[in-house]
Amino acid sequence: MDLEEAFQVVGEFGAYQKRAVCILALTQLYMACQSMLMVLVGAAPERRTGPSDGLQSPVAFSGDIDSIVTEWVLVKQQAYKVSLAGSLFFAGLLLGNIIFGPLSDRIGRRPVYLAGLFFEVLFGYVTVAAPSYELFAASRLLVGLMNGGIGLVSFVLTQEYVGKSYWAMTGTLTSMTFAVGIVLFGALGYAIRPWRTLAMVANSSGVLCFLLSATLPESPRWLYCQNHTDQAEQVLRYMALRNGSPAPRLTLRRVGGTKGGGRSPGVLRLLTHPVLRLRTLVLMYVWYVCSLVYYGLTLGASQMSGSRYVNMAMYGLVELPAYPLCVYVINQHWAGRRKSMSAFLCLGASACLVTVFIPEGAEWSAGVTWLALLGKLMISAAFNIAYVYTSELYPTVVRLGGILAPFVPAMRALATSMPFVVFCVSGFSAGCLVLLLPETFDRPSAETLEELCASQGRVLENKPLLYEDDKRDSNVE
Repeated sequence: MDLEEAFQVVGEFGAYQKRAVCILALTQLYMACQSMLMVLVGAAPERRTGPSDGLQSPVAFSGDIDSIVTEWVLVKQQAYKVSLAGSLFFAGLLLGNIIFGPLSDRIGRRPVYLAGLFFEVLFGYVTVAAPSYELFAASRLLVGLMNGGIGLVSFVLTQEYVGKSYWAMTGTLTSMTFAVGIVLFGALGYAIRPWRTLAMVANSSGVLCFLLSATLPESPRWLYCQNHTDQAEQVLRYMALRNGSPAPRLTLRRVGGTKGGGRSPGVLRLLTHPVLRLRTLVLMYVWYVCSLVYYGLTLGASQMSGSRYVNMAMYGLVELPAYPLCVYVINQHWAGRRKSMSAFLCLGASACLVTVFIPEGAEWSAGVTWLALLGKLMISAAFNIAYVYTSELYPTVVRLGGILAPFVPAMRALATSMPFVVFCVSGFSAGCLVLLLPETFDRPSAETLEELCASQGRVLENKPLLYEDDKRDSNVE
């Protein structure tokens, strides 16, 4: 039998797969805390100038905020270092996506995921104990590197442990859990004010995630695609046993190809293949915009009026209705993937556009906050669709916009509405460009590049590998 037939025997989403997906979802809580760390530990309290000694006026801070700003006096000419630390994290996130994807194709999902999680926790403790800003910033780069890598691989594992009909559900669950992690981190920050203690408690949750993740098996889809058929059968038989439907005679169809083949040159075809080139460029820009607006709005929560802790929790809670909403819409014939993503991007941009015309002043601050939350809801829906849509067009596209996100809220120094202008222009442009892509809902998938060329309306099958050469005889999906 082929792999999909095997999952019908084993159970597409049995008790064992539910446990495995829950462990991976728990890791998303930890990853959310690391992604949002700078919102609270980089908080800048109001400051007042102390008595002058005739040479320079020392800086004194008001309030009970304990952050890297107060510890290392990151104000005036040094204020940019707060945004820089955040950008270093997202630069690491980008590198992690680029490095860990092909690496997990070559040596396996499980070892790459576990190694990345281990080192993220390790570097997280370096963040906690950093005696200087320079070491703190370096640790954020390394944490981001691991965070981006395990985020990509854990998402793939949630897909590869289950039957194909559950891919959309497990992918959406991953996004929802990340949003819950943002809410929980806001509550944790309210309860724990010293920034080092907060960072330590948030990072320690990663130890539990690592211990639980160590019990996870290798992806049977990756094993099968690498021609480790016997090992894939062992994993599937174990899943069947734990699901209460033993299948001791489960046997997979042997496939051709070179055993243990690593990364293929097929990734270069994303830019050289005539059909895929446009899709690649458009989707790279769409991912850039989704990441920029999503993280830009979230990281700007501390600069909104009101409690930064409540704001962060609200920016996480507002995402939750976005996911069932987008799942419903993208499965309707009148909407599909392409129109839905374009609509959500444009609606999010419209919410940001309206904030530009709201007068400055404390009496209008609540309106700006609610419109920003509406924009976050819409961009969250678009971001979730990007995962589904991209996986149906071809394996993966890296996230770029997060690197710039920490600096976007800082544009308030130029004009209060400047960040929303950036989000508005980016959202509208991406929403229009999405319409250049083909619709994938309820359409047959192409198995090879030749089939893709023969029918422009068809799309590449989402192979188990993150970067997959077209193999006619793989029969994985």
